[in-house]
Amino acid sequence: MTNDTHGDDRSPMVISTPQDLISAVPYLLGFHPQNSFVAVGSGGPHGTCAMRVDLPLAERAPWAPLDSTDGSWCGAGETDAGARAGVGEAEAIGERVAETLARNGFPLALLVGYGPAGRVTPLIDATIPALAESGVRVREALRVEDDRFWSYLCTDPACCPAEGNRFDITTSSIAAQAILDGQVALSGRAELARTVAPLDGAVRASMRKATRCAEERLFGWVEEALDPAVVRARIIGDGLGFVRRLMDRVGSEGTMPTDDEIAWLGVVLTHLRVRDEAWVRVDLDRLDRHVEFWRAVLCRVEQPYAAAPACLLAYAAFSRGDGGLANVALDRAFDADPDYSMAGLLRDLISAGLPPSEARLRMTPAELAEAYGEHADSEQEKEAS
Repeated sequence: MTNDTHGDDRSPMVISTPQDLISAVPYLLGFHPQNSFVAVGSGGPHGTCAMRVDLPLAERAPWAPLDSTDGSWCGAGETDAGARAGVGEAEAIGERVAETLARNGFPLALLVGYGPAGRVTPLIDATIPALAESGVRVREALRVEDDRFWSYLCTDPACCPAEGNRFDITTSSIAAQAILDGQVALSGRAELARTVAPLDGAVRASMRKATRCAEERLFGWVEEALDPAVVRARIIGDGLGFVRRLMDRVGSEGTMPTDDEIAWLGVVLTHLRVRDEAWVRVDLDRLDRHVEFWRAVLCRVEQPYAAAPACLLAYAAFSRGDGGLANVALDRAFDADPDYSMAGLLRDLISAGLPPSEARLRMTPAELAEAYGEHADSEQEKEAS
């Protein structure tokens, strides 16, 4: 079995044994799954797709979130378009996995359940026939618990004993290759979420001070103009130039913004025209820089201003195939504003199983200006200023 991940500079993972599969999954997801069901699609036209769902609990009923891969494209992210919900029945999860993999042209699937047999087996039993109905062949189906694995497809006690097979990821060539390629597997999804969590301590105190200064600047404009339309035009005019300068820095230098810059950025991004300017300027050729820029902004910006930076991070992360990071960033966006439309749009795109190549924004800054009814010559003057 070959994990034909492509779309970046990493070497393809050659998966030839169950231990190879177990070793690869944490690097596909970006973290070590726990109490999870993971489906990996391979052999498709867009690389490799890995989906994760929480194991069902009897007392819970709606959908669980699905996380997407790190480094490959993975079309399925959070299946739930809103807040993180409960877990659905095994049949519904199996049908969802099968539909996503089949729709995106994956002929092969690898299944791994992490947890006790009573919670994993119903999902395996439901997903295998659902995949078969959709024309997707299951190459391997495993259950992993502690340091042992069991195969659902192997019936030979000589190689698949009832007590399971021991494994050690640290001795796997897959893990060694992934580390050599710069891939990281965090301890769990909670650790991934902490990489986008607000910083505290001295950093938070500094950001509160910077944010008060930014808000006072804005309030000064309001008191000076007394006309909402004038204030709005001033914020947009200042914000567009500010965002363009910051994005030019990201592309050319990769330098991180100061606290004062982040505070003012948070304020001006509350206007959709400015936010869309930042969105359209996420450089698809420098996604690593944009991911780190927006992650730094999200971790430092004050919570009332977090929705826009969180969505811009989610977009940059998903565009480079990092669905797990995109999902936890979207969680932050919904925490800041449950009704934020860009967050809902991005979650729907990930849930629909689209590969990142089809979800990327293809609009240029000039086309965005035209969409907002701005003149092209005016836009060029602003670029030159």
